[in-house]
Amino acid sequence: MKKYKYFLFDLDGTLSDSKLGITKAMQYALNHYGIYETIEDLEVYVGPPLHETFMSIYGFERQKADEAVSVFRVYFAEKGIHENELFDGIKPMLKRLHEEGLNLYIATSKPRVYAEQILEQDGILEYFKGVSGSELDGSKSGKDEVIAALIEEKGISQEEALMIGDRKHDLIGAEKNKIDAVGVLYGYGSLEELKTAKSVEIVETVEALEACIRSLR
Repeated sequence: MKKYKYFLFDLDGTLSDSKLGITKAMQYALNHYGIYETIEDLEVYVGPPLHETFMSIYGFERQKADEAVSVFRVYFAEKGIHENELFDGIKPMLKRLHEEGLNLYIATSKPRVYAEQILEQDGILEYFKGVSGSELDGSKSGKDEVIAALIEEKGISQEEALMIGDRKHDLIGAEKNKIDAVGVLYGYGSLEELKTAKSVEIVETVEALEACIRSLR
């Protein structure tokens, strides 16, 4: 069985249940344009890059999507960033893996400045050797770009790296960077969605994820 040295985690839907903050911020932004959606309707858009959602789902042109993201951040920076919590079992799992010397990293489409703030307020920032995210100016927003930047910055061997995420974008981003991936089902992606992308394994629970990581280290 292949073994890995570097473990890259997605944030939203993989470590943190951020659905409430993201959907309320999305609702706030859409209301600005006279588009009214329920929180339940917006749950499916938690995870993918915001620009992609505004453009592909709501037909916004790039300039309007940029503006919509700015409106989204008005709510998110003040309230949404606090409307999240770690999934049960995540913090003790990360603590154990960190104490055992595993190389843990964050690769998220969320702006890095927000990701670091969330990780710090949740008490898990210290467990990671690096955080890669998008920039507030809209650059490096794709998951493949985020992963590529982390690989370059930290000198990570692609052959020894494993991406862990809950949406197909995580798995596709990993494949574009020639690294393997594991999908998790306790987040926002479905089994049907994850099966459309390449993965080493798909796990259902946090406990199963920890067991998987241990078997692959």
